[in-house]
Parts: sequence; structure tokens; C-alpha cells
Amino acid sequence: APMRASAVGDADQAAGQKVIDEQIAAFRSDNADQAYAAATPAIREMFGSKEAFMAMVRQGYAPVYRARRHAFGPSRDLDTGFEQSVEIQDETGTDWDAIYSLERQPDGSWAISGCRLVKRPGDAV
Repeated sequence: APMRASAVGDADQAAGQKVIDEQIAAFRSDNADQAYAAATPAIREMFGSKEAFMAMVRQGYAPVYRARRHAFGPSRDLDTGFEQSVEIQDETGTDWDAIYSLERQPDGSWAISGCRLVKRPGDAV
């Protein structure tokens, strides 16, 4: 088989995408436990409680918190894991790119270590 350019294989990418899917679903249903559990221990430690985490997401990441729909774009390798881009449409119909970073945990699972939102070009503000 040819060498893959990517250190993160298809199975890992699918596993990471499942974590993102589950977290977006958890936000939509206000399942703080599940949403918080998808974050890395470092992120959880930074917020200290699932309530503080959810409040931050509601305020700073409204498109992710109430995504009308989402679709996975390309991913790229990082030293710590990989980045996964997600096209998101928010409740008002505005399109965003959410760039998630995922880190492999000691048990082999994936967790979300960060997310940055970029409004897609061409959208009226």
C-alpha cells in the first residue's frame, strides 16, 4: 500500500468526527455532561465546571451551540493530533467554518482541545 501523507488515519478521523457530532448534538439538547465530556481534561480544568463551560459556549460559540446543520470539511495533522474543519450553519442561516483541534487521549480516544469560528466569506453580516 502507498504511504499515507497523513499520520492520522481514516479510522482516527472518523472517531474524531464522531466526538464533534456528539458534542454538537449535546449542545443542541443542552446535555452539559456529554458536551463537557467531549473536551480534553485541560479544557475542563480551565473552566472548572460544566456550567461555566456551557455558558462560554452559549456566549462565544452560538453557531456551534445551536447549529442548524453541519458538514465535515478537510482535516490536517498537528503534532498533538489533528484539526478538523466543520462547515456550520447557525440558527439565522449564517454560514461559519469551525476549526476543531482534537487530541488523542491516553486511552486512545479523541477529545476536543479547541475550536475557532470564522464567518464564511460572502455572507451578509
